[in-house]
Amino acid sequence: MPPRDRPVAVDGLVALALLGLFALEAWTAGDPQPGQRPHDAPVAVLTAAMVLPYLVHRRAPLVAAAVSLAALLGLAFLHSQSYPGFYAFALLFAISLHTEDRRRRIVVFAATLIALTVAVWAQPDGIATASTWVSTLLLAIVAGLGGDNLRHRRARWAALEERAGLIEAEREERARRAVVDERLRIARELHDVVAHSMSVIAVQAGVGHHVLDTQPEEARRALAAIETTSRAALTEMRRLLGVLREEGQSRAALSPAPGLADLPLLLAQVREAGLEVSSTVTGTPAEPELPVDLTAFRIVQEALTNALKHGGPAATVSVDHRPDEVRLEITDTGRPVPGPRPVDGGHGLVGMRERVAIFGGHLDAGPCPGGGYRVLARLPLAQDASRAHDASPAQHASLAQDASLAQDASLAQDAS
Repeated sequence: MPPRDRPVAVDGLVALALLGLFALEAWTAGDPQPGQRPHDAPVAVLTAAMVLPYLVHRRAPLVAAAVSLAALLGLAFLHSQSYPGFYAFALLFAISLHTEDRRRRIVVFAATLIALTVAVWAQPDGIATASTWVSTLLLAIVAGLGGDNLRHRRARWAALEERAGLIEAEREERARRAVVDERLRIARELHDVVAHSMSVIAVQAGVGHHVLDTQPEEARRALAAIETTSRAALTEMRRLLGVLREEGQSRAALSPAPGLADLPLLLAQVREAGLEVSSTVTGTPAEPELPVDLTAFRIVQEALTNALKHGGPAATVSVDHRPDEVRLEITDTGRPVPGPRPVDGGHGLVGMRERVAIFGGHLDAGPCPGGGYRVLARLPLAQDASRAHDASPAQHASLAQDASLAQDASLAQDAS
């Protein structure tokens, strides 16, 4: 336990040291000068009365100062052989250090200066000189200001330690939130991958089951599509779960994050699942930041997955690259059989809205007037940096992790 946490013991040791100093002085003192009183019992009692108030100076500084200064004056008028000013300096320093009340510190400081002035004036002729008085007052001022300065420094250090503790607690809270946000991001990514892949596999499995006996070639194509889709899903899941590896493990097995350049592969996969998809791409890609490219791909993937599960036999995908934004429009022809289409029953639309909101974009999703369903998304490019800067901590974690994973995977692929 630090000494500051045991004030009673510390004060007791200081008082004992001061009494020991008086005993040593009395033992080594020579013959008193004319007019001075030798070390006798009254001097010892008054000296003890001057030192012992040090034990209570933290709780009752005014009482401790009054008793100690009264004993000082008593020793001065007895013309004690030992000048007792040192003990007054020690008490003044301690009260200035440990008393928070500024008024009490000023009262004790002023009373000490007055008492020392009277004590010097009461000394015998030849001892009470102007130089003695000046040096005594200077020492008292140094003791008072020294204690006050040390008290301010301790308070400043305590404030800095408290601030450091708050900063550390805030850092830990941010780290905890980042972990939670990363888990949510991985869950969203896994939803996109698993929902799309399982929808394709389910459709292909149904096709293979119906044509297994009558069209073996068609059944083999369906099984091949299931194999390809499942392998791609496993690779994507391995890339996402790679962020959970411990530090220092290899990331060479991670694949690059998908983007709009991978759209033909996605469309071919959906066509194999039985959804007729046509696409149009206009404009020149402006090489958007990787998070924007990944977000655009995920929106198309999720919209086609919903069309495959709930929509009609055909869908269209339109990608319009503009200087300041990317526009995506995915439309299907509607359900082949009557029945309501679930809109917000799952996490797909919620995930798409969250992705678009990160970049300050806009998403419209709903049924078309003539039947079918349409998803329209606008992703700004020119304000990508400022939007990412203003994003929430959860959005920052998602963007940074996507970019980091894709960059590490690209470097690993180039190296291989």
